Amino acid sequence: MLHFKKAMEKKSQKRFVLIHGLCHGAWTWYKTKTQLEAAGHSVTAVDLASSGINITRLEDIQTLKDYCKPLLEFLSSLGSDEDEKVILVSHSMGGICAALAADTFPRKISASVFLTAFMPDTRNEPAYVYEKLIRSVPQEDWLDTVFGTYGKPDRPLEYVLFGPKFLAKSLYQLSPVEDLVLAKMLVRVNPLATKNLVGTRSFSKEGYGSVTRVYIVCGEDLAISEEYQRWMIENFPPKEVMEIKDADHMPMFSKPQELYALLLKIAEKYA
Repeated sequence: MLHFKKAMEKKSQKRFVLIHGLCHGAWTWYKTKTQLEAAGHSVTAVDLASSGINITRLEDIQTLKDYCKPLLEFLSSLGSDEDEKVILVSHSMGGICAALAADTFPRKISASVFLTAFMPDTRNEPAYVYEKLIRSVPQEDWLDTVFGTYGKPDRPLEYVLFGPKFLAKSLYQLSPVEDLVLAKMLVRVNPLATKNLVGTRSFSKEGYGSVTRVYIVCGEDLAISEEYQRWMIENFPPKEVMEIKDADHMPMFSKPQELYALLLKIAEKYA
C-alpha cells in the first residue's frame, strides 16, 4: 500500500524548469518556485550564463549555446524516462533559449510555456522575432538603459543593462516595490539575441516544432506589448493561448497567484 502511495505521488509530481529573461536571473522565480514546490512539484530555476550567480564572463559568451549552456547541461543530465520530462517555462528573451532547448532535447520536454516571451518560429532565423521588436523601439523609450558591443570587430556582439528608470516604468510598473528594489540590486549585463549571437539557422520542425507550446499573454506588458505578443502567436500558433490581463512584464511578481494557477493547469493537461 505504501509503495502504491509513493508511486501515485511520483506520478502526480511534475518537473518544472524555469528560464529567466534578459538581465535577470533565477532569482526572479522565487515566488513561483515556492508555490510549485509547496504543491509537491520539482522545480529548477536556471541561471543562464553571466546571469544571477553564474560566474561566466560576458566576453566568453560568443553564441546562443554559450548563453544557454547551464540550461542545456541541466537537460542533458536528465534521463529519457517519461518521469524525467519537464515543463519549460520561459520569460521574455528566455523564450529563445527555450526554443534552443526544445530543438536540442525535444523528447525531454512535455510542454514549453512562453510567458510574455519571444517565441521563434521554424521558418525564420532565431533572432527574427526579437530583432523585429527591438529595432522598432524608439531610443528615448529605453530611458537609462545602457547598450554596448563586445567581441570581434568583424562580428560584433551586443549587450544591454536595464537602468533603474526603465525597470520601474516599463517592466515593473504593476509589481510590488520590494521586487523592483530587488531587481535594481541584482540585474546584470547580458548579451542581446542578435543574429551575430544566435546564428542564421532556423530551429527545426522535427525538434522545436514538435514540442507542445503554450503562450501566456500578459495584458499590461509595456516591454513586449500585447499586440506584439499576439503577433508572435499568429506567426507561429501554439497549442493553447492563456492570458493574465492585469500583469506587467514581470507576472511572477505582479500576478504570482494567477501565474501559479495557470502553470498547474498546464501541468495537469500536458505533462
